[in-house]
Amino acid sequence: MLFLIEYKRSEGRIVTLKSFDDSERAKADQCRLGIELDLNEKGIDHEVVLLDAADEQALRRTHRRYFEDAVQIVNSLSGGN
Repeated sequence: MLFLIEYKRSEGRIVTLKSFDDSERAKADQCRLGIELDLNEKGIDHEVVLLDAADEQALRRTHRRYFEDAVQIVNSLSGGN
């Protein structure tokens, strides 16, 4: 699966999360480009990425920073809550 994420770094939150089947790579690329062009035109500084993962659960494991804040990540690594 492909996952398109628009991420607002200043707030540490996902603005947009869309998923696409692997067969929709061209559509996902077009959507990514459209978001980037729109943000650029509006002067908005968001991170836009297109990531490949088996499923959303795998994406959440491999790219935790989009889904958890630093405290949550450190706590999970140290065994805390």
